Amino acid sequence: MGYSILLSQESNIDFMIKGIFKYSFFGHEVWITTTHVCVLIVMLILIGFSIVAGGVMSRATLVPGGFQNVVELIVEKLDGMVGGTMGKGAPGFRNYIGTIFIFILFSNISGLLGLRPPTADYGTTLALGLITFTLIHVNQFRFQKPKDIWVDMCSPLPPWLPIWFPINLISEIAVPISLSLRLFANVLSGTVMMALVYGLLGWIASIWPAALHVYFDLFSGAIQTYVFCMLTMTYISNARGDNQ
Repeated sequence: MGYSILLSQESNIDFMIKGIFKYSFFGHEVWITTTHVCVLIVMLILIGFSIVAGGVMSRATLVPGGFQNVVELIVEKLDGMVGGTMGKGAPGFRNYIGTIFIFILFSNISGLLGLRPPTADYGTTLALGLITFTLIHVNQFRFQKPKDIWVDMCSPLPPWLPIWFPINLISEIAVPISLSLRLFANVLSGTVMMALVYGLLGWIASIWPAALHVYFDLFSGAIQTYVFCMLTMTYISNARGDNQ
């Protein structure tokens, strides 16, 4: 299993998704892949962090220090990002945006732990895009009248001339695809580049690729996390209309 999960080993570098074991489910063959295991590892780390953070915050002091300072800084920055983008609608989405931000960021930088980033699998990013797509349209139907939605889908022409409706419908369907592909392509490209560096240079690449990790895993990973969350908040805010 270690061979299949770890990306940055000294030999046998492989950035492809591998099947670890399979089982039969209602007559269908189902594989557990490296992505499933890496997602589980990321989730366990984040759950462990949450348990520790919850314990620390339950004994929070008026003057924070150490780990409490880190937790409060994370919460403050995430609240500020969501509040500054979504305005009045921010309280209902702080938990969701904060959760996907931390999950995507840690998934993107998990390459530093030798894992294959879960976000380098389109199945992971598509699921995130579909959740966002669902939230967009749930809020659209909650905060906009059907008439307003129809007018918007027919614009820029009058609602009685729905020539633009098919085009606008395609643009709506493209939202989760563009969100997921953008994140997937950027993370996968970094994963492929680092795998090629280690695969071609072997033991020579034991120290100096750290600079490449800083870019592909930390900088690019953080940027793509921010872009995904900002687009999610923007789409949801637009769907809420004047009620945000």
